[in-house]
Amino acid sequence: MTQATIPLEVRFKFLHPVWEEHGCEYSTEHSAGLDLRACLDEDSITVPAGGRAFVGAGVAIEISEPGWAGFVFSRSGLGAKDGLTVAQGVGVIDPDYRGEIKVCLLNTSGEPRVVTRGQRIAQLVFMPFRRAGVVACDDLSSTARGTGGFGHTGKL
Repeated sequence: MTQATIPLEVRFKFLHPVWEEHGCEYSTEHSAGLDLRACLDEDSITVPAGGRAFVGAGVAIEISEPGWAGFVFSRSGLGAKDGLTVAQGVGVIDPDYRGEIKVCLLNTSGEPRVVTRGQRIAQLVFMPFRRAGVVACDDLSSTARGTGGFGHTGKL
């Protein structure tokens, strides 16, 4: 087995009946992310054009292995077709967080969008991370890029 095929043990606490209705499994054999669902008590909510909505995913997790975290990404189809994306780009679920995962959806379209109970709204991907050892200094080493920032190398 390669590192990519050894499952990371993650304990899931399901907090909403949506999970009893739909289950929690990867959509395909090679899916990288687990779909998070809109765990609404009502049938639907409307996200206004340009607006945001916090949607509970009805699940809390416990990651068993140090150096791993959960990352909440937009679902590509929902973003491309409907304009609903994860508002902050990517949500980070720290390994010591035990509360409900919530997704802040941003409607980037020009029309109101309806999110229905049980709808797949984001995906949860588990990835390794390393914490930085912060070393204060007065100078950094020089590089060919230096302090060149946004777009300094041109478009082509």
